[in-house]
Amino acid sequence: MSDAPNQPQTPNTSNMSNTTSATPPNTPSAPPQGQPPRKRRGPIVLVIIVIVLVGLVVLHLLRGKKPERAPGAQVVTVATAALGTMPETITALGTITPLATVTVLPQLSGYLTAVGYHEGQDVEKGQFLAQIDPRQYEISKEQAEAQLAKDAASLAQARADLARYTILNERKSIAEQTFTDQQFLVQQDEAAVKSDKANIAQYELDLIYCHITAPVSGRIGLQLVDPGNYVTASSSPGIAVITQMKPTTVEFPVPQNLLDSVMQRFGTGATLPVTIYSSDNSKQLATGALYAISNQMATATGTVTLRAKLPNDDESLYPNEFVNVKLLVDTLQNAVLVPTPAVQTGAPGDYVYLVNDNDTVSVHKVTLGPSDGKNTVIASGLTAGQRVVTDGLDRLSDGAKIRPSTGRPAAASGASDASGAGDEESSAAAAGASGASGAHAHHGHHAHGASNASGAPAASQAS
Repeated sequence: MSDAPNQPQTPNTSNMSNTTSATPPNTPSAPPQGQPPRKRRGPIVLVIIVIVLVGLVVLHLLRGKKPERAPGAQVVTVATAALGTMPETITALGTITPLATVTVLPQLSGYLTAVGYHEGQDVEKGQFLAQIDPRQYEISKEQAEAQLAKDAASLAQARADLARYTILNERKSIAEQTFTDQQFLVQQDEAAVKSDKANIAQYELDLIYCHITAPVSGRIGLQLVDPGNYVTASSSPGIAVITQMKPTTVEFPVPQNLLDSVMQRFGTGATLPVTIYSSDNSKQLATGALYAISNQMATATGTVTLRAKLPNDDESLYPNEFVNVKLLVDTLQNAVLVPTPAVQTGAPGDYVYLVNDNDTVSVHKVTLGPSDGKNTVIASGLTAGQRVVTDGLDRLSDGAKIRPSTGRPAAASGASDASGAGDEESSAAAAGASGASGAHAHHGHHAHGASNASGAPAASQAS
C-alpha cells in the first residue's frame, strides 16, 4: 500500500482511441495554443488571375474587331499633256579638226642661214619663214647658162651649114647622106639648147626653194630648227608646222541606227545646224553647219563620222580639242509633250500615271520620242489634254486615290502652254543650243542622248 502512490498510471488507451475515431478526417487540427493561424494565399491569387483573364476575354468579345481605316488620298502634282514643238537632236563627243595642218619641209639640202618667224605667230600665205644658203645653186645656174650659150652657138653654126647644104643638095653637088646628117646635127643641137634651158629653170627653182615661205595662212607652232643647221630634202621634223585656225571643223561619230534620219535631211539640201559646247557642257563655244559625211562605217564602234564647218572667228576652238556636239536633225511639230518627271520605267516598260475623272490614277503605257530634259515627246499612248502625275509618284499604285495639289506644278509649266513651249524650243533650235535627245535620260537609253529616228513619224501620227 505504501508503494501505490509511486507507481505510474497506465493511460486508458480505449478511451483515447474512441476519442480519435470520433474526429472527422478533413477537419484540421487546431493550432497549438499561443500560435497564430496559418494563412493560405495561393488559391486566392489563382482565383483572382482566372477572374481577370475571363474578364479580358469577355471584354474583347464584346468590343469586337475594329474596322481598318481606309488610306487617305495622296497629294500629288498634276500636269496636262499639250501640243508643242520639239527639236530632234543628236549629241556626241567631237574633236576639233583644222582644215589644213602643214609641216613645212625643205625641198633641197643646205645650211639654214635665217629664220623669219616667231613661235606661235599668225602667218599669211607666202610670208617668209626661213632661208637656205643659195650660193651653190647660183653657181650651178651660171654654169648652166654658160652651157646654154655654147650649145646655142653650135646650133647656129649647124643651121648655117644646113642652109648651104640645102642649096648644094638641090644642085646635086653633095651627097644625099651629107645633107641628111646635117639635118640630124641641127636637131641634136636644138635638143642640147632645150636641155640647157631646163637646167637653168631647175636652178632658178632651187633658188626659190632656198627662200622658204608659208604655203597656207594659219598659226605657226614652236621652232623646230635653228639657224646654222644643215638640212636635207624632206628632213624630219621639218622647218615649222602651220595650222589653219579659222575656219575650222569638228568631227564627231553618229551611231548607225541614227544615220538614216541624218542622211534623209542632209540629202534634201537642208542645213543641219551644229552647236559646240565645252567639254563640261558649261559654255557654248561656236555654231556651224554639217557639210560632210564619211563614206565608211567604223566596224569596231558601229558609227559614221560626220564633219561640220565652224567659222571660229575668235579662235576659241583649238585643234584636237575635245568638245560636245549637238546636231539639230529636225523639229517635230504638234507633238504631245509632258514634263519629263512624269515618265517612269518599270515592268510595263515606259509608262505614266494617268489621272482619271474620279481622282484615281492608272498605269498607262506610252511610247517615247525625243526629250530636251524638261519635256518629253509621247509618240503614242497619250493625247493632248489628258492629265498625268509629275510629282509624288513614289507611293502611287494602280487605282490609288489622289488629291491634286492646288499650287501650280513647276514641272508641268512647259507642257501646259503649247505655244510657249514651241516658241522657246524654236528659238533654242535656231541658236543650235537645244539639248533634245531621243532617249529619255531617266530611262538610261543611249549615252549619246540621240533622238529616236523612228519616233518622229510616230509622234506626228499621235498628234
